[in-house]
Amino acid sequence: MTFYFYDLETSGTDARRDRIMQFAGQRTDMNLKPIDQPDNVLVKLTDDVLPQPDAILTHGITPQKSRAEGISEAEFLKFFMAKVFQADTIMVGFNNIRFDDEFMRFSMWRNFYDAYEWQWKEGCSRWDLLDLVRITRALRPEGIKWPFAPDGQASVRLELLAVVNKLVHDSAHDALSDVQASIAVARMIQNKQPKLFDYLLRLRDKTRVKVLVGKGEPLVYTSGRYPGDYDKTTMAVAVAPHPDGRGMLMYDLRIDPSDYVKLDSSELAARWMARGEDAPYFPVKLLSYNHCPAVAPTSVLDDQSAKRLKLDKDLANKNLKKLKASKNFSQKLIAAAEIVYPKRQPQLVIDDQKVDEQLYDGFVNKVDRAKMSVVRAAKPEELSSLKLDFTDERLKLLLPLYKARNYPHSLSSTEQGWWEAFKTKRLLAGGEASQAAKYFKRIAELSQQTRRAQEQKYLLEELNLYGRSILPLAQSPKMVNIKGK
Repeated sequence: MTFYFYDLETSGTDARRDRIMQFAGQRTDMNLKPIDQPDNVLVKLTDDVLPQPDAILTHGITPQKSRAEGISEAEFLKFFMAKVFQADTIMVGFNNIRFDDEFMRFSMWRNFYDAYEWQWKEGCSRWDLLDLVRITRALRPEGIKWPFAPDGQASVRLELLAVVNKLVHDSAHDALSDVQASIAVARMIQNKQPKLFDYLLRLRDKTRVKVLVGKGEPLVYTSGRYPGDYDKTTMAVAVAPHPDGRGMLMYDLRIDPSDYVKLDSSELAARWMARGEDAPYFPVKLLSYNHCPAVAPTSVLDDQSAKRLKLDKDLANKNLKKLKASKNFSQKLIAAAEIVYPKRQPQLVIDDQKVDEQLYDGFVNKVDRAKMSVVRAAKPEELSSLKLDFTDERLKLLLPLYKARNYPHSLSSTEQGWWEAFKTKRLLAGGEASQAAKYFKRIAELSQQTRRAQEQKYLLEELNLYGRSILPLAQSPKMVNIKGK
């Protein structure tokens, strides 16, 4: 069994619409010793995508660089499946479950791969360092230096952890540098707190999580949804299963439930969905079995940790008794969850502008999965003549997009006309609300901010030029004057 640490730099934060621009990874043994050389790949940004300018300013990879030095998504995924996807691999990153893994899934969807099997087939699994780091800070901080953000709040940002502990991290927001820092952080925790490291590693198995949480006993639970004042950690208890079985609804035992048990399901849902600085804290959250949650029996909570986290065990037990005395709170929470987490309804009308985003509208059947492998194996010149007759309408619409994005030189004149029309609609439809209008507006906003470094000014100029280069000239929004002249 091996670890494969990986990280992505992307064109934005929306896994459905944005794209991977850099992939980096390093395989290690279970003692975190590197195996072979690291991987570092740039992926071409296709000209139906305008990146989020803020993302480019963060990692510094311009669309032009990705197109000049990168490979297509199809080529990248062939590399990934041949080199990275090996039996008994634990895929791990820093916040990968909620970010990087989603980008990988949607990339696979667009390119006719099964979006899930790389995380479970042939003994493979996934893990995430972020909650391991959080719970280590909360419960077993000894032997590690813990950083604080400039505002004085406790932080577990990778670059800050690397700095205060003098770990190798040459360049934050470079995928390969982040991978190396992630391995160094993992090695530090494995050395300083090996029992906690091994315990959390075992919890990547969702069956273990389900058994532990399903006992209905109070647990120590660390999650990004909990307040930073307590190192994102509390005592919580499962109060109801999620309606679709994906996890458990956990109640924060710091909070007196007296007022909440009186609310009906719609009132609970309204409190649950309230957002913003003025929204009151809601003490219920979903624990997903397959998200490698950081949960542990309360026996791990020693007096020193309880004092540091301001966890009053007696108060938690009183609140637990009040919860148990409520006869219908669980049922009301389940009804509230159905409002907060409504079942995803597959789109009845499927069009080529939306099909990239429809991965979660249903599983692909066995027959169509076999046809997907034919698409992946086909040479560019063979794609136009393929007669696969997918039963899944989504795959029918993905096929011409797959060809245009990965093999544009193979398009016929008719296909080229369709592709130009597709791009025009995608980037320019909506007037002032179009992708292009928002793109150039954001570049203008960023260019007007004072104290921009010369490198950032260069990146904004490149983004400006790139936007102009991929849009129909007659319809392009006005070019931004980066230098303000």
